[in-house]
Amino acid sequence: MAGQAAMNRLASVARAPMNGKRAALIWLVLGSCAFAVFVAALTLGSVEISPTRALLALVHARAGSTDPLDEIVRTLRLPRALAGFACGGLLALAGALLQVLLRNPLAEPYVLGVSGGAAVFAVLAMLGGAAWWLVDAASFAGALISIALVLGFARRALSAGEPQEASPRLLLTGVVLATGWGACITLLLTVAPDERLRSILFWLTGDLNGAASPWPALVALALALAVATPVAPQLNVLLRGEALALALGVPAGRLRLRIYLVASLAAAAAVTTAGTIGFVGLVVPHALRLVCGNDQRMLVPASVLAGGVAVMGADLVARTIVAPAQLPVGVVTALIGVPAFLWMLARRRR
Repeated sequence: MAGQAAMNRLASVARAPMNGKRAALIWLVLGSCAFAVFVAALTLGSVEISPTRALLALVHARAGSTDPLDEIVRTLRLPRALAGFACGGLLALAGALLQVLLRNPLAEPYVLGVSGGAAVFAVLAMLGGAAWWLVDAASFAGALISIALVLGFARRALSAGEPQEASPRLLLTGVVLATGWGACITLLLTVAPDERLRSILFWLTGDLNGAASPWPALVALALALAVATPVAPQLNVLLRGEALALALGVPAGRLRLRIYLVASLAAAAAVTTAGTIGFVGLVVPHALRLVCGNDQRMLVPASVLAGGVAVMGADLVARTIVAPAQLPVGVVTALIGVPAFLWMLARRRR
């Protein structure tokens, strides 16, 4: 009877309505930040453009204007800002979903080697001269293989039901896998043609400079969000353990497969668009949990907005701090993410 009562309480918690006003306020703040950073991305750079002039450039696009300022905004800054938002949203969403799937707040695509696997397969396709859709497909396959390997090697620890027991094995598996993918990338770079070596190397560090078309990443983000959002209440239950989820009628197996595929799609789309941008999927969901709790119904869409803001902001810093030269955006996110990861790791061990 006591066990049944506990399960009933868990079911009621999963179905409890969100605090609508609080959720709306958080989403409004994040949306406002996204708009502000987006406008800044269009206006700031080696050539400064006023916000009004930048918005006019978007209007002039239909008139076919050839004004240099219009060209800078439309062909350089707008695609880069949209691609940055899409990649940040994809990485943060993948991180939030993997943390639920593995019940470990330190899980994210970069740390677990998912981004590395996607990058290896994408580079293989690039060196083979594959079409863009084959590069995307190869990247997706690499991300999916990485997640399968992490879960396969850590399956015994996860089945124990205690995140504290699973954490060391999960992190060790992910770090070893990421190291292995890194060695594969080094091997590929040593045999890559000299004329393609620099562009691939710069892309691997996280680069939005070549993101001429952000639409594939934006479509992938919309698709991933549409698939993940409806199952957010079930993710709340899955956080309590697979046994309890099954007892409450949650199809844990199908739900896990769904999350595998969505997280792999998100990581692959981000990698093929901008290379390996690290630690966004780690820092963003963790920071949001400190603000809005661990309700996935609020956290999943909030992660997309906050991740987009984070990468757009990091890219803005990367291309303005040493202008006219540009830094890879992955360098900026790593400089912030590494101390944050070490702090989180030390905090969990206390």
